[in-house]
Amino acid sequence: MKSDIEIAHEAKLSPISEIAAKLGIDDFEAYGNYKAKIAPRRSDEKGKLILVTAINPTALGEGKTTTSIGLADGMAKLGKKVCLALREPSLGPVFGIKGGATGGGRAQIAPMEDINLHFTGDLHAVTCADNLISAILDNHLQQGNALGIDPTRIVWKRCLDMNDRALRSIVCGLGGSANGVPRQDGFNITAASEIMAVLCLAKDMRDLKKRLGEIVVAYDRNDSPVTCAQLGCVDAAAIVLKDALKPNLVQTLEGTPALVHGGPFANIAHGCNSVIATETALSLADYVVTEAGFGADLGAQKFLDIKCRIAGLEPQAVVLVATVRALKYNGGAPKSEATKEDVPALRRGLCNLLGHIDNLRGVYGANVVVAINKFVTDTDAEISVIEEACRKAGADFALCECWEKGGEGAVGLARAVLAAAEKGGKLTFSYEDDAPCKSKIEAIATRIYGAKAVEFSPKAEASIRRIEKIGKGKLPVCIAKTQYSFSDDATKLGRPVGFTLHVQDVELRGGAGFLVAICGNIMLMPGLGKRPNALDMTIDDETMEIKGLF
Repeated sequence: MKSDIEIAHEAKLSPISEIAAKLGIDDFEAYGNYKAKIAPRRSDEKGKLILVTAINPTALGEGKTTTSIGLADGMAKLGKKVCLALREPSLGPVFGIKGGATGGGRAQIAPMEDINLHFTGDLHAVTCADNLISAILDNHLQQGNALGIDPTRIVWKRCLDMNDRALRSIVCGLGGSANGVPRQDGFNITAASEIMAVLCLAKDMRDLKKRLGEIVVAYDRNDSPVTCAQLGCVDAAAIVLKDALKPNLVQTLEGTPALVHGGPFANIAHGCNSVIATETALSLADYVVTEAGFGADLGAQKFLDIKCRIAGLEPQAVVLVATVRALKYNGGAPKSEATKEDVPALRRGLCNLLGHIDNLRGVYGANVVVAINKFVTDTDAEISVIEEACRKAGADFALCECWEKGGEGAVGLARAVLAAAEKGGKLTFSYEDDAPCKSKIEAIATRIYGAKAVEFSPKAEASIRRIEKIGKGKLPVCIAKTQYSFSDDATKLGRPVGFTLHVQDVELRGGAGFLVAICGNIMLMPGLGKRPNALDMTIDDETMEIKGLF
């Protein structure tokens, strides 16, 4: 069996000019032969938006990106003008535990190595803009602190696109007065930076600058917020992000156009690609396939309650990716035995799938199609159990074999999704716009997660009071929690109900325009495992061929 990287290397890619021509684009900035930046576009005539989400995953990954790519290729095989709109990979997971994030098998976007490693420099620009703000802030303290910033109340952190737990909490400014004002600081991973959220939610340069200016970096000695606008660094940060604001055009192995832009994680951020790329794709294609990170309790909830609310978007269909092995794991089967047939464990884990179906249809009014992403170890008996559960729930479903067969293996799924997209309907949200912060968190916890109550720590209560005091208490809420469970406890598998959600803190993201509720044991800077993926990567001295990326 060929590896993902071998399949990618064997594919004959089209020049990026030919991919651009499929979307009617004749003006682009080429980054080599197979990548390009394109100008953002908006149009009143829009294509249909298809959201791909999933059940709660395992650490093995369940193929949501692969399914998204295969679905787009399947639609293209049916003669549809389709474009993908996906997130960019982060170097942290690539070198950590996940490896590459460009799909798999015959359903990949390419050039795979370039997209996974540096791409067009967007994530580096986000990192630079974030750290530029930190440098300006620390210099302001050094040069007299005219804004009266309280050095103990600085909330802005530096960032790095790498998993590095040693940087979560640091002290900077040591070494004498010439080296700055000593203070506590820390790093987030770039995907969790508010700059990433701002980039992905901004509509254009004007909106980007407005959002940058509204970022709260600290509080002064009178407990008033201090923003980037007050520091005077808005235009400087916007200059760094100038090219990063443009979507990146690449292709699938079958030549379907794909816009890959922005990369916030869904467990610690809002988990969606950029509004600009989505709007651009909708202006260029009749159908746009996009995805939201991790399970539907995280990615889809944030896509629908945050991105759709802010950008005025509405998906015509939602694809819910399910796998036999993830359902068996949710039913109590060990990960080490996920490839062995275990129908009883599968039946026990079906509650996870059914919980997501209920949420998407009952809370958001979505037209749901379950994509059963087939792995070679799945048995006919196991597949039939999932199909029967979908029938009983009244949910549309289709088998997806795009990893093995590419677009041809997703034609059935494509037909089901096209039919679902014609059903009509209206998006509803899980909470009201004008509800206070705590009510919004409680609505998500009880309506989506299945909690019976929410417990706010004293620190979270104090943060909410401070946020409400400055008039930001009714912003949308982005919950940071584990991706492995509906709850904030990764060990609570299946469809837990009646638990208490624990909110440790609530942070203001004034530029992004939402509040982050940090729940359970979640870190905004991940760490590396005992044996990081980086230790198994090699590059040939002469051919420069990379191995171990996938």
